[in-house]
Amino acid sequence: MHRTYSMRQSRAPTASQIQNPPPPTSSTKSGRFFGKSSVGHAFRKSTAGAFGPDLAKKLAQLVKMEKNVMRSMELVGRERMEVAQQLSIWGEACDDDVSDVTDKLGVLIYEIGELEDQMVDRYDQYRVTIKSIRNIEASVQPSRDRKQKITDQIAQLKYKEPNSPRIVVLEQELVRAEAESLVAEAQLSNITREKLKAAFTYQFDAIKEHSEKLAIIAGFGKHLLELVDDTPVTPGETREAYDGYEASKAIIQDCEDALTNWVTANAAIKPSLSTRARNLSQRRHKQMGEGVGHDLSGQDNSMKDRESGLWVPAGAHREYQGGEEEEEEEEEEEGASGEARGREEERPTEA
Repeated sequence: MHRTYSMRQSRAPTASQIQNPPPPTSSTKSGRFFGKSSVGHAFRKSTAGAFGPDLAKKLAQLVKMEKNVMRSMELVGRERMEVAQQLSIWGEACDDDVSDVTDKLGVLIYEIGELEDQMVDRYDQYRVTIKSIRNIEASVQPSRDRKQKITDQIAQLKYKEPNSPRIVVLEQELVRAEAESLVAEAQLSNITREKLKAAFTYQFDAIKEHSEKLAIIAGFGKHLLELVDDTPVTPGETREAYDGYEASKAIIQDCEDALTNWVTANAAIKPSLSTRARNLSQRRHKQMGEGVGHDLSGQDNSMKDRESGLWVPAGAHREYQGGEEEEEEEEEEEGASGEARGREEERPTEA
């Protein structure tokens, strides 16, 4: 019996991908400076906050921790694919019904592994957006330091030389530094709020799609299990011949169709606010001067339609040249020869 470990020999875009095109491949899938072991996890976490401006250290550590999370997710996906293959190999020597069902279960589990792989790419959108906040924080730090330095110089002169003419000059510089700092702080405040909402919208959208598709696979997997005859037999008794090959193929096809046609609008789980939460939401908006409650009708819209021109690319903040950034860029640049992922080979579809 021919076996396949991919539900779709040709990867045509799904309805969800057409509605919301997938992001570029995650940078964590290449540039393995420390290989595939967990040594790099501890190293990145411990050194992330040791470099760069003080204002950006905490968020820099969060970004590195999220990279560890993504690489762990990638490992889980790869392991699932290997488990799927091994399950099918084991079932090949079993009775016909167990052999057929385990083969099809391997197909479903392999698909879960591929969904994990896609999840990493979408999760990276969240991490990159958080990085933009870190870069803005790093760019604000020099203006804070300059203002503090001038303030300290004025205090020192007033203590040592109260009549020094330089005090007036420094006070004028302090006024200009404070004006520059106000602009930078306002930009930081605005972008932090927008990017925080955008980042976690990316994350929650990815989790929602991933979870819904896992639930679809789990449902069809239970239908496959119904094809296994678990009726006890007595010694010497022969089970009826298995005739579920077409049924198992139809279940796999239905599962494929369900995954291909899934879009956010068809999500089975739709969160709704309680009366108390909605009232508190309306109160909060009234305090902000809008006088209306939260409109959740657009919560599933693509982020490309919701973000404004405040987006600042990660490489646009040249002020941040800390060791944490350099270490990360080294890892990403070495990704030109990253390891192969996903299916190792395409096998012919079951006859």
